[in-house]
Amino acid sequence: MTETPNSDPQAGSKPGLARHLPLIAVAAVALIGAVTLKDYLTFDTLRDNREALMAFRDQNYLGLVALFMGLYIVIVVFSLPGAAVASVTGGFLFGLAAGTVFNVVSATIGAAGIFLAARMGLGAMLTARIEAAEGRVQMLKQALRENEVEVLLLLRLVPAVPFFVANLLPALVGVKFRNFLWTTAAGIIPGAIVFTWIGVGVGSVFDRGGDPDLSLLWEPHVIGPILGLCALAAMPILVKAVRGNLRGRKKKDS
Repeated sequence: MTETPNSDPQAGSKPGLARHLPLIAVAAVALIGAVTLKDYLTFDTLRDNREALMAFRDQNYLGLVALFMGLYIVIVVFSLPGAAVASVTGGFLFGLAAGTVFNVVSATIGAAGIFLAARMGLGAMLTARIEAAEGRVQMLKQALRENEVEVLLLLRLVPAVPFFVANLLPALVGVKFRNFLWTTAAGIIPGAIVFTWIGVGVGSVFDRGGDPDLSLLWEPHVIGPILGLCALAAMPILVKAVRGNLRGRKKKDS
C-alpha cells in the first residue's frame, strides 16, 4: 500500500515552521538585544566615541554611511533600543539634509523588514484573531481597509503610536505593501527632521556636559505642525464618514 503525501506528519510541518522562522528570529534577537544592548546604544556611547566617529567620517565618508545605515536598519528590524539615539547620531555625523535622508531611508527599510517578516510568519494566525476581534481593534481594522493610505499616514504621523505597532498591524490587516512603503517614508519625515535637527547641535550639548533634549518633539512649535499634518491626513476619512451619514439619511427619508 503506497503512502499518501500527507502520511508523514513531519513533512507537513516543515513548511509551516519555515514560514514562522523570520518572525521568530526577529523576536529572539529583539529580546536578546533589549537585554544586552540597552547600556550601549545610548548618548553616553555617542559622547565617548564622538572623536573617533568624526575622524572615521572624514577618512571614509561612504563607509560610515553604509555602517550607520546598516546598524539603523538592524535596530528597526529587531526593535532594539536606541532608535532615537540613531536618529540623533545621523544629524550629528551627516548634518540636517543628508542625516534626514539616511534616517528616513534606513527606518523605512527596517520597517519593511518587520512588515514582510510578519506577513511570512505568524501573519495568518494573528490575522484570523484580528478578524474575530471586536472594539477598537475591529474599528482600526475596518478603517485601514476603507481608508488605507490615510490611516497608514496617521499611524506614522501621530507620535504616540509606537513604531513597531505601526509596522506590524498593517501587515496583519493585509494592506498593500507598496502603500505601506511609501506612507512609511513620507509619514516619518517630520519626526526624522526633528530628531536629526537635535543631532546637528548635539556636539555643543556634549561640550556643556549635557544630554540631547528629546522632549523638543513635544514643544508647541514642533508638535503643532505635525498635528496639522495629522489633521490633513484624517480629513478624507472625515469627509467619507460625513458623506456616508448623509447618504444614509437620504435613504431613510426616501
